[in-house]
Amino acid sequence: MNLKRLAHIKRGAYRSQELRKRYQGQKSFKWYIKALMAFCNDVPSRMIALGGGCKAIETRVVSTNLGTMLVVHLLVDCRDAMGANAVNTMAERVAPRLEALTGGRAHLRILSNLAGHRLARVRAVFSPEEMSSDGTKEDGDAVIQGILEAHAFAVEDPYRATTHNKGVMNAISSVALACGQDWRAIEAGCHAWTTMADGRYTSMSSWECDDDGNLVGSMDLPMAVGIVGGASKVHPAAKANLAILGVETAQELAGIILCAGLAQNLGALRALSTKGIQAGHMKLHAKNMAVSAGAVGEEVEVLAARLQAHEGHRTQSLVETWLEEMRKA
Repeated sequence: MNLKRLAHIKRGAYRSQELRKRYQGQKSFKWYIKALMAFCNDVPSRMIALGGGCKAIETRVVSTNLGTMLVVHLLVDCRDAMGANAVNTMAERVAPRLEALTGGRAHLRILSNLAGHRLARVRAVFSPEEMSSDGTKEDGDAVIQGILEAHAFAVEDPYRATTHNKGVMNAISSVALACGQDWRAIEAGCHAWTTMADGRYTSMSSWECDDDGNLVGSMDLPMAVGIVGGASKVHPAAKANLAILGVETAQELAGIILCAGLAQNLGALRALSTKGIQAGHMKLHAKNMAVSAGAVGEEVEVLAARLQAHEGHRTQSLVETWLEEMRKA
């Protein structure tokens, strides 16, 4: 897989209300952007010392049912940190100055979890033979076609896209959580990102066939992760998992997390397009049912295998009965 992290930038937002005129506040402080950026960065900070800090300021005017609001975005280079605290601190620190410049009232001063400037990108290519069940190109071509059709469904239908993307996030959120990241913020940003192109909810992943008949998968998603500060440096499990991965930068971690998401998506689409998703689900569920019945050790595998082979109704009481019979034998 080829992967790339596009930037370290995280976005903070200040929302001002009670403007004198629709665009007056927006125009009035554009002359002061450099001074405002310098003010944001004029604090003792290791992030800033390493080249991070506020790199740009953008504005938007948003019309709401309660009136016009001026939104000011601080674009902050967070380096290898997640950056939430740094961005929120900057937003609160600069708010009084923005009030003075715009004549407005500072209302919300907080980061945005739609980290569109912190994108990670992954791309993978699979031959028909690699995708086949029997090693033949013919079978692989059929599998690839099934995956492309399943992807097309997710692109156009929000009901399917929701489940499709939930599967992607099964992997992304698991790795993020294991490495001490804010997985809820990542999930929110990834889901929102799918709507940015044309305002509709769609697939997080992209799958197509190249000129050689290979299956090509790719994904671009916001990935605000960090390996400096926060739980990643405090929680023993997070520290151990980051050490196992061997990552040295937040960019590397973002790429690994995204690779996991694309790999999971491929596995799910392949299963759905061939033997169906329940075969894999029931294999795991059968073990869970055995453990819930009280099975231990080899009993779990024996009961799970029997349950998978069973053609009738599969119930918890049935598994408990089987376990009872095994122990009496």
